[in-house]
Amino acid sequence: MISVSELKAAITQRIDHYNQQDVPLTARAKERRELMNSQNHILATDIKSGFDVPRQNLSAMDGYALAKGSQLDEGTAIEIIGESQAGSAYNGELKPGQGVRIFTGAVVPEGCDTVVMQENTNFAEIAESIDKTQYYAIKLTQTASVDKNIRKQGEEITQGEVVLEAGKRLNPADISLLANLGIAEVDVYKPLVIGILATGDELVTVGEPLETLAQIYNSNTPTLKSMLASLPVVIHDYGIVPDHLEMTRKTVLSAMQECDVILSTAGVSVGDYDFLTTVIEDLGQINHYKVAMKPGKPFVFGELTQNLETPVLYFGLPGNPLSSVVGTLQFIIPALWCLSGINASDMPLTLSVQAKLGADVKKRPGRTDFQRGILSREADGYVVVPAGKQDSHRIKQLSFANCLMVLPQQAGSMNAGETVDVQLFPWYT
Repeated sequence: MISVSELKAAITQRIDHYNQQDVPLTARAKERRELMNSQNHILATDIKSGFDVPRQNLSAMDGYALAKGSQLDEGTAIEIIGESQAGSAYNGELKPGQGVRIFTGAVVPEGCDTVVMQENTNFAEIAESIDKTQYYAIKLTQTASVDKNIRKQGEEITQGEVVLEAGKRLNPADISLLANLGIAEVDVYKPLVIGILATGDELVTVGEPLETLAQIYNSNTPTLKSMLASLPVVIHDYGIVPDHLEMTRKTVLSAMQECDVILSTAGVSVGDYDFLTTVIEDLGQINHYKVAMKPGKPFVFGELTQNLETPVLYFGLPGNPLSSVVGTLQFIIPALWCLSGINASDMPLTLSVQAKLGADVKKRPGRTDFQRGILSREADGYVVVPAGKQDSHRIKQLSFANCLMVLPQQAGSMNAGETVDVQLFPWYT
């Protein structure tokens, strides 16, 4: 069996080749989306600013903008002859010794080179040297400095500057930036089409009645859909496929023509009625089968190629709901992000911390164990305890847990007080 880290590396290597040669990013289909509908999509082109930011010199404080050539020493009186506020700039001429009242974010008049904080001024009596036409005067209570408290034009962004590069996953901060630049639409890579199918005669669609005690609900398809909801993908649901070789083949053939990636649950073990591996080998190839992890050992990574110009990547998950969740978190979600065209530096991070075991955990050496846990913060650091019994068929504990305890492949049982790596579930971060 391949190790977890080896399988991750193999998937990444294959996807890198896919992105560079099979379906190069430069040839990917693009679509234009409204800015408010672009979050988590991947930019397909660089975005340049159409103007400087700030567009003009702006005041960084509430205070007074002083004319060029004014005396700036403590005690100097300044004639205030106007006002500049956000959205309404002062456009008159100023002489040395004059200034205007100004507010944060307002345009600094062209004839001014200093902004004095209002806290560093006092109102002054009108002196003989000051023109009596002014409506009030201020006196500097501290010596001021030229260019102080001014946000200079273009100091943050210059016109034509690339502010976001192709491959950027758009997040709320990016949307704020683009909105500030007046950009209402962006070009993104067209979402990947993901086909999902579940196999098993025992499965029943959620909402339909269970007619016999042998039947169970298909929970894997709703689970996968919810886990992939934040990714830039379009999901085609191929429903439940009976344990029948030709029907399995027919469904996969149909999905091959419509999808970029196919995900399946169940049907990848070695039982008499597990036909998916047979179909995948017939229509393409299996790159890796079985990984040294628990739960989720029978994980299949392959590709479908028959009569296709470009391969359709395939991921086969076990039918066990917990195994499906763990395999999706460890392999499928990172793989789909890579396929989306995202820059490596912008990949979503799996929040991982080290925590002290609050109870003993059982484990056999030989496979990496992903055990459900409950992580909490105490005065001396993080503590994690098992979320009940760890049998892989138990589904209730998954809802109670907020993390996975990652127990190393060669480790055996571990005692309370030892340190383990913990991966928080994305829905808890």
